[in-house]
Amino acid sequence: MIVRIMGEGQVRVAESHLPGLNRLDDELLAEIEGGDHEGFRRTLGALLDAVRSAGEPLPDDALQPSELILPAAGATLEEVKAMLKDDGLIPG
Repeated sequence: MIVRIMGEGQVRVAESHLPGLNRLDDELLAEIEGGDHEGFRRTLGALLDAVRSAGEPLPDDALQPSELILPAAGATLEEVKAMLKDDGLIPG
C-alpha cells in the first residue's frame, strides 16, 4: 500500500502493518470525537511514526497513486477531523 504523509512524501507499507495502524487510527478517531487535543497530538504522532518505521520511502521523483493520505504532523484536530471518513483516516 502506498501512503502519503502530507508535506513529507510517500512510503510503501506492507498490508501486514494495517491492523496496528488501524488500532492507532481508532484511538485517534475517539480522541477527535472527544475533543482530546493532547491525546490527539500524541496519537497522531504515534500513527505517523508507525507509518514511517513500517514503510519504505519512495524516491522523491516517484509519482505513485496514494491509497492512503495522512495529515502532516503539525495538522490541527480540526484539520484532521475534516479529512475523516466514517471509519477514520485508514479504511477497515
